[in-house]
Amino acid sequence: MFVYRLTRSKYAEDLSGFGAALSGGRWNKKGRAVLYCSESPALSLLEIVVNIPPMFQPDLKLLTIKIPDQKIFVLEKEKLPANWYHYPAPRILAEIAEEYYQKQEIIGIKVPSAVLHQQSNILINPKSNYFDEVKVLSNEPFIFDPRLYRRIH
Repeated sequence: MFVYRLTRSKYAEDLSGFGAALSGGRWNKKGRAVLYCSESPALSLLEIVVNIPPMFQPDLKLLTIKIPDQKIFVLEKEKLPANWYHYPAPRILAEIAEEYYQKQEIIGIKVPSAVLHQQSNILINPKSNYFDEVKVLSNEPFIFDPRLYRRIH
């Protein structure tokens, strides 16, 4: 399976999940290292755009990563609480995901995107027994189209 990660250039070589562990997120508790990836480059972009202030154009890299898809657990929307996509994220989501991070034979969890419900994000567990099978296939500069920052008046 190929997944995509859009990240600041200075962190493009870091697959430790340390950044997510610092503050926690929708699908991880503070202290839990996780790599947030998406099933498409476009979804990776949307996930970044909803979290950055207007007119901020960070120096980003787009990583294409190969992971063993037979080691991915799929978390179905139907098994999530009705408010799973709300912002701020319900704390229960990180608790649900934690159960799967503790299973060392699972390299990641496929979860629905709160930004685009029809697509998924893949959360890679750097502590998995199979993390050595994660391979970065490309690491390319990503240039924002300035039209993404136009304000609607």
